[in-house]
Amino acid sequence: MNERYACYCGLYCGNCPVKARVYPAAERLYEEMIKAGFNEVVQLIPGGDGFWDFLKGMKESGICISCRDGDGNPGCEVRICAKEKGKEMCAFCEEYPCELFERYFEGYPILKKDNAFLREKGMGPWLKMQDGRRKKGYTYSDEEKKG
Repeated sequence: MNERYACYCGLYCGNCPVKARVYPAAERLYEEMIKAGFNEVVQLIPGGDGFWDFLKGMKESGICISCRDGDGNPGCEVRICAKEKGKEMCAFCEEYPCELFERYFEGYPILKKDNAFLREKGMGPWLKMQDGRRKKGYTYSDEEKKG
């Protein structure tokens, strides 16, 4: 369980398809391409330099952790509001759910249920639930397939 992956809105970055699937695949691809010697010839492939820089960047820099940990969109209205109100998570706000969540509920239908769980059970059980999903290979993109 890693609280660093919890976002103010109630999303868990550990279940982000980029973090859970794309980043590990990019890391493996980069390593395999190094072993195969592609780093020596990638500049000969049209667009290869840009692709190589992107892949190398993912390998060396990784990806963001979460908005609560300082990454993510600094202009996110939900993030700004939660920080201004001093809320650990929006689910703990007296005004939750507010109008800022309409688009989140549309994009992430599971979020309403997860935030209700978070409000009722607290951070520890919520993190345990998210970690269990992550271990099973779940990502938020799986929700889109159901819709």
